[in-house]
Amino acid sequence: MLPPHRVVIAAFPGVELLDITGPAEVFSVATRVAGTGTGTGTGRPGYAVQIATADGGPVTTSSGVRLTADLTLDEVDGKVDTLLVSGAIHVDGHGVEPVLDKRIIDWLREAVPGIPRTGSICAGAHLLAAAGLLDGLTATTHWLTAARLAADHPRVTVDPDPIFIRAGRLWTCAGITSGMDMALAMVTEDHGSELALATARVMVMYVKRAGGQSQFSVPLAVPAESGDRIDELRVWMGEHLTEDLSADALAARLHLSVRHFSRLFRRRTGTTPAAYVESARLESARQLLQDSELGLPDIAALSGLGSVESLHRSFRRRLGTTPAAYRRRFR
Repeated sequence: MLPPHRVVIAAFPGVELLDITGPAEVFSVATRVAGTGTGTGTGRPGYAVQIATADGGPVTTSSGVRLTADLTLDEVDGKVDTLLVSGAIHVDGHGVEPVLDKRIIDWLREAVPGIPRTGSICAGAHLLAAAGLLDGLTATTHWLTAARLAADHPRVTVDPDPIFIRAGRLWTCAGITSGMDMALAMVTEDHGSELALATARVMVMYVKRAGGQSQFSVPLAVPAESGDRIDELRVWMGEHLTEDLSADALAARLHLSVRHFSRLFRRRTGTTPAAYVESARLESARQLLQDSELGLPDIAALSGLGSVESLHRSFRRRLGTTPAAYRRRFR
């Protein structure tokens, strides 16, 4: 009989509770649905989940709930099939900061290269990036800290939009509950869509929230700051989606060179002007598809995407679906 698929979740004090318990529950339910227990029954190996901390002691999560560790980081030996790196965000009067646990970061540098599949949850991407493991890859994280991830790690291509991103054997996902979506996608990879579908039904989850689905509403993605020229421009852009929003036009509006404007915009938002404009227009189109009876030509025009062809291209590229399929699913 094959042994169960071993999942280790690295945790530290202050971690988001659902970063750990959410994926753990997905793997647990998948195991029970398959009727495998810890590898018995149908012959399809299930999952065995362990929590690892630096000293092996319990950790107090951000919610105050304490979790008991199964082992220390140094005791994570033998075969590990999947490593998940949980995250934490600290919010105070100065803004939002990802929590960086040095012991976890140092351990990741040594451990991750030998593990077939590693995924970060929420701000856990900052830990992987600090360990140099995301260099040259595209990654995502909670939209609140995406700009910070891009600024701190310029060798990482940060896409703040998707629910999760897979880059080879490294996966990253957005905020908190998206760890469950990523775990469900991993179940699909391991056992196929039938088991993933059954697991989602038992958990009353949305059956397949695709990785390309947007994690946030674009106009609210970056907190507003009074007197910030880029922020004021961003608000104006959201109100004028049908106008010329090319980098040249936007830079001219702020009386800046295109190069300087693009650099400032990326530093402030974590993305390029062109990508932001497309996301904003796509968000408008999504809302119109969900909330109105308008046809696709009108939606394309009102959202600033221009034509039905552009509308289709944007949906396929960013969401992996068509406008009609999106309307059927989310209305």
